[in-house]
Amino acid sequence: MALFSAIVNLLMLTGPIYMLQVYDRVLASRNVPTLVALTVFLVGAYAFQGILDVIRSRIVVRGAALLDQRLGDTVHRSVIALGARGGSAAQAHQPIRDLDQIRAFLTGSGPIAIVDLPWMPFFLAICFLIHPWIGILSLVGAIVLMVLTIQTERASRGLSKAVNESGGMRTAMAEAGRRNVASVMSMGMIGALATRWAKVNDRHVDAVGRSSDVVNSYGGITKVLRMLMQSAILGLGAYLVIKQEMSAGAMIAASIMMGRALAPIEVAIANWRGFVAARDSIRRLSETLARMPAERGLTDLPKPAGSLSVEGVTVAAPGGKTAILTNVQFKLAAGEVLGVIGPNGSGKSSLSRVLLGIWPAARGSVRLDNAALEQWDPDALGQHLGYMSQMVELFPGTVAENIARMAPEPDSAAVLRAA
Repeated sequence: MALFSAIVNLLMLTGPIYMLQVYDRVLASRNVPTLVALTVFLVGAYAFQGILDVIRSRIVVRGAALLDQRLGDTVHRSVIALGARGGSAAQAHQPIRDLDQIRAFLTGSGPIAIVDLPWMPFFLAICFLIHPWIGILSLVGAIVLMVLTIQTERASRGLSKAVNESGGMRTAMAEAGRRNVASVMSMGMIGALATRWAKVNDRHVDAVGRSSDVVNSYGGITKVLRMLMQSAILGLGAYLVIKQEMSAGAMIAASIMMGRALAPIEVAIANWRGFVAARDSIRRLSETLARMPAERGLTDLPKPAGSLSVEGVTVAAPGGKTAILTNVQFKLAAGEVLGVIGPNGSGKSSLSRVLLGIWPAARGSVRLDNAALEQWDPDALGQHLGYMSQMVELFPGTVAENIARMAPEPDSAAVLRAA
């Protein structure tokens, strides 16, 4: 993308050169063939520039898609891992929202503006070559716009974080209502939940509005200043033409050059909210994935015969410091059945999570056929386990696919036997 941007920015010189030649040569000589030749070259250069712009934008879109393809599976696994650790719905779904935010930013005009920013000194240097006073005025305009960019960053940093947090909370509340629709409708909770959701939604809308106000305000100021600077360049150029220190063509070329030098800053400020959101998403997603356990090469183990051994296991919720169960020990041979009874909150579900490897044991070990659970590949072991959750839901798909545990190519005969 940077390579194509370099060629596109060099082609930006086409307009100023054309105006310079028209005003200083064609009008002076009244040579129509020269005008026609220059116009043909102009059309060809702009057509080539348009093609490169299309290619550049497609590179950005495909790069974003490639990022999503490479990270999609890892992010999906992190969502499941966060759910297993007891995270809220908003926390568990945050990695997917972060990846979506990064991809959305990459497919916009923000990255192209960032790649174009290093070319600003190049166009400013051309302004200095046209005339030192033109260069100085252009440099002052660039400094003012850069200061506005820094102010935009400072003013929008906290607001972007508030938008993300309130958006996640709003989504989590709506999803909780959907998942518990029977309880909500049967116990007359629709109005109460709607009131609570409206408060969270109002906070989110307010945060989005304040963030937009900041970015749009600075963007509007930047746009006005850039137009003012272009008019000032024309005024200064006219003065220098009167003083016979530069030509009329150079005056027009200087205005175009300065506008091109300052345009990336204006585009960057207009896309600043997306840039800040994408930057925060990169930071959060990196932190989340860094906490995920590294994938280890596991040896394929034979089909389990069913010998289960629990050795001095202490159970605690992931990230918690309080033990739910302490020093649990028992052994079961194939064919034996064990029932665990106790009041609510006594740790039955927590114990089952450790036995299934959903939660790691705080101390001790769980062994199946003398192999510790962490030595088994979860997907391979899961094919030999049955589990009935307290909250039963069907996954999106057909009944046959659910029976086959969402296998890409279900075994029809096995599905029918199970059914």
